[in-house]
Amino acid sequence: MALSSDPAILLAMLRIEPCLVVALAPHGEHGNVGRFLSAEQGLAAAYIRGGRGRRMRGVLALGNIVALELVTRAPGQLAFATVHPISTNMAMMHGAAALALVEYVALLAASTLPEGEAQPGLFPLFAALFAAAGAGADAQTCGAAMVRLELALLAGLGLGLDLSSCAATGSHDDLAFVSPRSRQAVSRAAGEPWAARLLPLPAFLRDGGAATPDQLADGLKLSGHFLARELLAGHPAALRLQAARQRLVGLLLA
Repeated sequence: MALSSDPAILLAMLRIEPCLVVALAPHGEHGNVGRFLSAEQGLAAAYIRGGRGRRMRGVLALGNIVALELVTRAPGQLAFATVHPISTNMAMMHGAAALALVEYVALLAASTLPEGEAQPGLFPLFAALFAAAGAGADAQTCGAAMVRLELALLAGLGLGLDLSSCAATGSHDDLAFVSPRSRQAVSRAAGEPWAARLLPLPAFLRDGGAATPDQLADGLKLSGHFLARELLAGHPAALRLQAARQRLVGLLLA
């Protein structure tokens, strides 16, 4: 909606909600540049005047849900944002693993999603993981959701796995491994002679349901392998993401 006859003064205003706060960086003397994730607009960056003030610090915490009013003053320029709180993420009440989960999931969204592309499929998965951390969900629940999110992220970027049938036989039965080379499932019978070269496919990914501790370890290994190889190789944020993920995995499997 155009708000001015002079586009140099004011081009457009857009309200977006709900949005997840996924990144924050200081800008200028008192402001911040925030990055926010929504289903309709995807990842969006904006300048928040006074964002480092006492009142806004709690509103802009990672994992919080907010409403944004974005004002764009010229094409291609960073938008200005007015931020309204909706829900506060309470991960800080639930220990190191919950905080590490929020940190990692926020960094994953801010670093890997393209700006300005709607994310109707991924947004609920990111929101659910932030909510799980904020509610103090157990390690198996959070870890399994994290594996599903990472695999969904890869699929959304065209790098997904095919877990529907065996790469060697075409069978849909007793799928137990994943080929690192083809990104496709392998049945137990076809894969056992080559098990040392394959990645285990945990039952919670194959059949649904909860993950046992051993299955969770296998799932994190599986998604971590393809995330590192397919998405993070050469990525400018690779070292930060890998360090945050390694810390989180250690806490989830402790």
